[in-house]
Amino acid sequence: MQLYSKRLVNIALFELVRLFLTKRGLLAVAVFSICWLIVLRYAIGEAVNLLSSPDFAGFIDQIFGAIGLSKLLTWPEAELAVYWLIALYSFPSFCLFLCADQTVGDRQRGTLRFLSLRATRAEIIFGRYLGQLLILIALLSITLVATLAMLSYREPSLFVAASSHSLILLGYLVVAVMPYIALMGFINTFSRSARLAFIVAILFFAGGKITVGLLTWQFPALEVLNYVFPGYQLADMAAQDAGLMLAVGLPLIQTIILLIAAERIFARSSL
Repeated sequence: MQLYSKRLVNIALFELVRLFLTKRGLLAVAVFSICWLIVLRYAIGEAVNLLSSPDFAGFIDQIFGAIGLSKLLTWPEAELAVYWLIALYSFPSFCLFLCADQTVGDRQRGTLRFLSLRATRAEIIFGRYLGQLLILIALLSITLVATLAMLSYREPSLFVAASSHSLILLGYLVVAVMPYIALMGFINTFSRSARLAFIVAILFFAGGKITVGLLTWQFPALEVLNYVFPGYQLADMAAQDAGLMLAVGLPLIQTIILLIAAERIFARSSL
């Protein structure tokens, strides 16, 4: 497996160019921005008002306690607590759509042969993955900065503490989305279109979890199969109950395995 950093970086930067400097990419960014403006204004803004309202304090305590999220109520940065919940579940799901076309589109257009003359297949797989990861980091950073701005406007004294807290949240969110990007890269190696890759991913999560649930019902020891699915740790992360191994170690291991599998299949597939 040959990897040259310059070619990896060029492939990754091309992914950023495709998103931010093309009409189709800018349209996707515009739709994403409008959706998150609505989330910030109505979901996060209104939820913060409810969390800080003494009239709803007891009711909120009961709800969050029942679903295991009571620790979030202790955060002084209410906006970040609500953002954490929304981003932790929405961005991994968004990855399935955003990252559905990593290599399959080039295979359809016939440009994959052209790319393979200037880079190894491993560089194409890892470069595209890195590019998608950079895109997600950029989008996460934009939404997090917007949330931080809302928080600072409401309570300027929390800005310093919230800034350091935001960096920690960003790190956890980036690690959480990594296996989802790798999964879509893996599915791209045998899918015929981006739409089919997205459908296969949905079936993998829906059908796979139902199958594992039925198997676990008969053989409880097979519950370990849940670790195959990216996002298994999200509920524990949301409740702040996930240890470092579960929150960081598991998604990193999933990512490495999926990328290696994708590279092996891609190396042996016809272009």
